[in-house]
Amino acid sequence: MRRTILAVLTFALGFGAGFIEIKPAYSQQSIDPRIADLVRTGKLRVAIGLGSPVLGIKNAQTGEIRGPALDLGRALAARMGVDFVAIEYPRPGAIMEGLKANAWDVTFLVADADRAAVADFSAPYFQSDFTYLVPAGSSIRNVADVDRPGIRIASPRGDASSLYLQRTIKHAELVDTATLDAAFELLRTGAAEARAAPRPTLLAESARLPGFRILDDGYAAISYVAMVPKGQPAHLAYISEFIEEA
Repeated sequence: MRRTILAVLTFALGFGAGFIEIKPAYSQQSIDPRIADLVRTGKLRVAIGLGSPVLGIKNAQTGEIRGPALDLGRALAARMGVDFVAIEYPRPGAIMEGLKANAWDVTFLVADADRAAVADFSAPYFQSDFTYLVPAGSSIRNVADVDRPGIRIASPRGDASSLYLQRTIKHAELVDTATLDAAFELLRTGAAEARAAPRPTLLAESARLPGFRILDDGYAAISYVAMVPKGQPAHLAYISEFIEEA
């Protein structure tokens, strides 16, 4: 598992290309019965939630997508010997909306209790935490300071950070937004006192907000996993094997 986590950290730093280039050499010579249905379709549909540096970021000028979820999806498709098809979503939390339409075969997301009701997970391949970004001069110094009356927390609707806070926040107000940029703007303009997200996401956002602070502590440990729609144990077994080998 430690090797797997280090591999994904390598992707995040932009050094995943070598792995992706050599991966087709490991494609199976015969069809694995666990994924025979996917091989027959000739493609693997991978849901990519945009806006997170540990999942996928889209260049607004070129339209190019880069990120660990994209690299993992391509490597998995190469291992299967099928075409890779990226199914884009504007934010990670929107991915689960595609389940009702059977829009994707696998995705890479934060494991969450609500998501476990509709999807099955591999073992974690990357671990981090949820925390908050706060304005310069804020009286908020740690996580315990956030859950108070009058505190507004911005978080994109359906994202794992929001799902967790919906179950745990008692006094603060959770303000759901339709996009990551909207949550960012609420904090930037003073319409929210804190922005909730995985720490890697906030590290990227804080670079655009000089003086704003990321809290040292977090409000939950999180794990990034591969996910498949509920009730596909054969697919999950194959993909879990891939994650362990990656």
